[in-house]
Amino acid sequence: MSSTEPRGRAKPAGRAEPGGSPEPADPARKVRSWGVVALPVLCAAALYAWSAWCFGGDSAPPVAVAVAAGGAAVLAAGVAYHRLVDGAMGLFGAFALVAALLLTVAVADRTAARGAVADCAVVNVREESSTSVGEGGATRTQYVHALRCPGGYPSSLTEDRRLAPDGGKVRVSYDPRKRVEPVLEGARTPWVQAVLAVLLLAAATAGARRFNRWSRPAA
Repeated sequence: MSSTEPRGRAKPAGRAEPGGSPEPADPARKVRSWGVVALPVLCAAALYAWSAWCFGGDSAPPVAVAVAAGGAAVLAAGVAYHRLVDGAMGLFGAFALVAALLLTVAVADRTAARGAVADCAVVNVREESSTSVGEGGATRTQYVHALRCPGGYPSSLTEDRRLAPDGGKVRVSYDPRKRVEPVLEGARTPWVQAVLAVLLLAAATAGARRFNRWSRPAA
């Protein structure tokens, strides 16, 4: 019997010969794979820059245009991630990315320059409680301060704690163009939102690196 294989038999694609070196990876696949991996961070950076300009730029677009463009960008990022990442990670990673982008906008809002300061009197304070969706959802309480300020604006300020008793004084930073909500002067940096955004972006990035459709060897 002859032990030789029939001539003309094709080698399996993408498989190295026994004892030989593996075939080189396709550069185009690597570029696409790393593009998907970079997608969450690039989207967050672009959205933060857009939000910061809309909240504080002298030539910022109207509020309706800014909100519409930002919302479309968030939706497009989530859809693109879902289409480019395989399996269940494509869905959960898309939700994580969208949540991270919304938190990014919140951070940009809180850190935007207001441009004006007013000494206001607290008329009254109203507590508002909300419960997150799901079993065992946490309850969050916010304090809505009705204000009396020179010129009539701002008329209210919402914080996660009571700032002063009825009749007390607070110093409020606000945007005369009303593009962002007023905040207490010298308000703390929103570290909680920033940390959550980073964690969600890290999860989405890790999922994109492991499960994107170009991360596996070609068949």
